[in-house]
Amino acid sequence: MNMAPASWTHPDEIAMLVYPKMTALDLIGPQYMFASLMGAKVRLVGKTRDPITSDTGVTITPTASFDECPKDLTVLFAPGGTAGTIAAMRDDATRELMADCGARERYVTSVCTGSLILGAAGLLKGYKATSHWAARDSLAEFGALPTDERVVRDRNRITGAGVTAGLDFGLTMVAELRDANYAQSVQLLCEYGPHPPFNSGSVHTAPPEVLAMMKGMLAGFPAQIHAAATAIKT
Repeated sequence: MNMAPASWTHPDEIAMLVYPKMTALDLIGPQYMFASLMGAKVRLVGKTRDPITSDTGVTITPTASFDECPKDLTVLFAPGGTAGTIAAMRDDATRELMADCGARERYVTSVCTGSLILGAAGLLKGYKATSHWAARDSLAEFGALPTDERVVRDRNRITGAGVTAGLDFGLTMVAELRDANYAQSVQLLCEYGPHPPFNSGSVHTAPPEVLAMMKGMLAGFPAQIHAAATAIKT
């Protein structure tokens, strides 16, 4: 890499929120991409440095507490989940951190239902944004404009759809922070050329019986989001 252009190295500060019962893959896909940025510092920011456990039982140790989070960041990022995300939305300290950082940072970003946390912190009013399909329409609760795309950019807000969209989001961010050649190099390095065994990764392509089953399983989630939004507003 000694032949890389000087523009490929930059001291970016990236803060990635972590919290109990989050979805680990929402974090790890983008973290891999951010960590590939030469010169960047990527921090996993939790309320404390105590380890947290994801919704699938993965233990993640924050590298910085809320108090230690740098005030001037290049990127602020929020991952999603279900019950853990609802709890993070309702948490005053989490919303305050996100609102404070988000008011200053160059990029305010999320993957999956992490956009609900941005919304709860008042960071998506008037912005197009996406989320997991089960929660996307609920972004309107926070004044956002729900958008059915895998990665959505509106000014300095960049949001990814559900879980695996974090890889596409991550490459988008690498290209944004460096350039397309850098992003394609990272894509080749991690051999990201997906050929899934099924074509059920979208509500537009899933078999009707699969879609009906999953919609039924997640039918109560929008009501939980609404309850959290109402509690925050009052």
